[in-house]
Amino acid sequence: MIAIITLLTVLIFSILITKIATVALIHTGLSKEVSRFQARSAFTGVGFTTNEAENLVNHPVRRRILLLLMLFGNAGIVTAIASVVLTLITFEGEGSFVLRVSILFGGLILLWIIASLRWVDVHLSKIIGWALTRYTDLDVRDYASLLHVAGEYKVTELYIEKSDWLTQRQLQELRLQDEGVQVLGITRGEGTYIGAPDGSTKVHAGDTLILYGRDSALVQLDQRRRGRNGDLEHKQAVERQKEVVEGQKKDDATEADTPSSN
Repeated sequence: MIAIITLLTVLIFSILITKIATVALIHTGLSKEVSRFQARSAFTGVGFTTNEAENLVNHPVRRRILLLLMLFGNAGIVTAIASVVLTLITFEGEGSFVLRVSILFGGLILLWIIASLRWVDVHLSKIIGWALTRYTDLDVRDYASLLHVAGEYKVTELYIEKSDWLTQRQLQELRLQDEGVQVLGITRGEGTYIGAPDGSTKVHAGDTLILYGRDSALVQLDQRRRGRNGDLEHKQAVERQKEVVEGQKKDDATEADTPSSN
């Protein structure tokens, strides 16, 4: 029984540690999905994809978080494996082999259910965020919330190829804001980063654009190619954005006209 309790305790701390790391990574500007994946990868020692690895290792705060995760992960995994082995091969003491295995799997299922509950995730994230603000010097900002990355809006990267409609044109010429797309930054092919580029900035093949906008608009922009068809698609996208803006104005007017329940 001691081995089972030890294993479940290690798993609880492992879940808590990866959750803390996930929230910390989110507050350094990564998305929730990327933060969760990278935290679990570092804790288990599975590894990362090349682009994301560079993004994490080149950032001093993220690198420090990952180093701590790797340290805790090595100790936790070894302890967990040892506890499983002890649970399965130790027959002395109270309880049969079947009973111990049942207790072990029951505890694992209970932990999985608790960890999957949304309200647990929300409240735990708030507590961890508060603790990080109160007791660390980490720049704790939820960039996804600041940018209102919800619903159909998101931040994405767009790699520019020679055949793309965006290639070899200045931002002021492209007028992406008329489509509801904002260019937050550009990473040049050689690695130079341009934050908040102005209208005179030119887009080159090999660049990676960091864009913010509606998911459908970003997908269509990614598929757009140079030529007359591309120009026509741009005009159509501008018209669709006008419809979206008009719809938002109507929603605002409706809410303003709705009397308060108080």
